[in-house]
Amino acid sequence: AARDAGARRMVFASSCSVYGANLRLPKRETFRAKPISPYAASKLTGEMYCSVFNSLWDIETVSLRYFNVFGPRQPANSEYASVIPLFITMMLRGEQPTIFGDGYQRRDFTYVDNVVSANILSATAPKAAGKVFNVGCGQPLDINELVDSLNGMLETDIKPRYAPTRAGDVRDAWADITLAQRVLGYQPVVDVTEGLRRTVGHIRESL
Repeated sequence: AARDAGARRMVFASSCSVYGANLRLPKRETFRAKPISPYAASKLTGEMYCSVFNSLWDIETVSLRYFNVFGPRQPANSEYASVIPLFITMMLRGEQPTIFGDGYQRRDFTYVDNVVSANILSATAPKAAGKVFNVGCGQPLDINELVDSLNGMLETDIKPRYAPTRAGDVRDAWADITLAQRVLGYQPVVDVTEGLRRTVGHIRESL
């Protein structure tokens, strides 16, 4: 549709989930993708379509692999809800959040302002066409640490429940953002601590 409409460039929202079973850290765009869920497979397929269209036709494409995006107005009541709004909402209600696994799995939680910045830069960066970029902060945080941080911000002392690891979950994932910094001029504008503060404030007010 973008090609038919004469768009010069299309930016595709991909996901860090495409790395899947590739255990190397931090995740670099040159690493082999090994998706282990249907969602991850669909994102990798989208990247392949972008690559083909970029090569064969007169439309530039850029694929961005988002790492664990969170922020205000992100729904907590969806089956696809991010762990952060879900945990904040539960803990504000005095409920125990559920951690799947031992809680030491690490994630690169990325505040939404950083993703917006990367999208805007990707739309115009001269040397971005045909490439894939990680969009994260490169600051790994494990899920137990996330609960501790939220307890501090909410002034609570709620212990999580633990449940078996879910099929298709990746153990650890955080981004090497060197390529995005060099080609896009990308730089995270909000770190995870400040992003959590903003998100807690929004959800507290909305509840």
